[in-house]
Amino acid sequence: MTTVTLNDIRAARERIVGKIERTPTGLSHSLSERLGIPVHLKLEHRQTTGSFKLRGASNAVASLSAEEKARGVVAASTGNHGRALAHAAKLEGMRAVICMSRLVPGNKLDEIRRLGADVRIIGNSQDEGQQEVERLVAQEGLVMLPPFDHPAIIAGQGTLGLEMIEQVPDAALVLVQLSGGGLASGIAAAVKGVSPGTKIIGVSMARGAAMKASLDAGRPVEVEELPTLADSLGGGIGLGNRLTFAMCRDLLDDVILLSEDEIAAGIRHAYEQEREIVEGAGAVGIAALLVGKVRATGPVVVLLSGRNIDMNTHRKIVCGDAIAERAA
Repeated sequence: MTTVTLNDIRAARERIVGKIERTPTGLSHSLSERLGIPVHLKLEHRQTTGSFKLRGASNAVASLSAEEKARGVVAASTGNHGRALAHAAKLEGMRAVICMSRLVPGNKLDEIRRLGADVRIIGNSQDEGQQEVERLVAQEGLVMLPPFDHPAIIAGQGTLGLEMIEQVPDAALVLVQLSGGGLASGIAAAVKGVSPGTKIIGVSMARGAAMKASLDAGRPVEVEELPTLADSLGGGIGLGNRLTFAMCRDLLDDVILLSEDEIAAGIRHAYEQEREIVEGAGAVGIAALLVGKVRATGPVVVLLSGRNIDMNTHRKIVCGDAIAERAA
């Protein structure tokens, strides 16, 4: 079975030196007091493009041949991968086309356009965007760099796991966002490759969690993509999934799902107690701890994966207003 190894992740780290930030990890006093054990926050939302996605995109672009770089790249995205790929392509002077659904928030579209990428809005799901990607590959010769099911993407995201276990070597548990599985499988491969006893739990939203549904079914399945505060976790895993389904099945110790209200509470806590602005997907680890859906007896590392939230939505949430209309 093809997979991504610890050596692949270590090679990716060398490849992206100088292209990404090594983000800090800090102790959360509020969560540590609440749980009675050390809780560390991996502040990846401070990454250059506002999310972890820059790691995978940078590694994938750096792995291309000169001929592939000349052709340009294309991807479907719920926003953060598109922004990261646009950034990485711009540094190389490459063409980038990003295909997204109508569910992607406007602030993410604006940032991708600002970076010079060609944005295509296609349908109401990431799967529909993927159909446009495949057309562009076939008709225009662009190189497809998908958001998760690609060895260079997974290895790039896995560099986060190396940093986590170096910064908190006694971590008993790592909470990681779960969507298509590129992040979760990469981090799990890195962490368990160095510290086999550390548990990895994937966290997602209850509204349209494709990987959780697929793991429950024992095979990749289609799930309706629904509006959610954790919009970055939307989209399917692909019925022809090659890597991330098997890696998540084999490496994750558990998967938990959160309601929209629970995700909103995580966003509020991050702002009020940690003084951090994070998007819905970035807050799911905090949210899981707040509602008691995760139990741990040793140090916990919680990934804050991104900050690219629409600020009008953020204000509504932190002020205690109703959850944003698009996620109601």
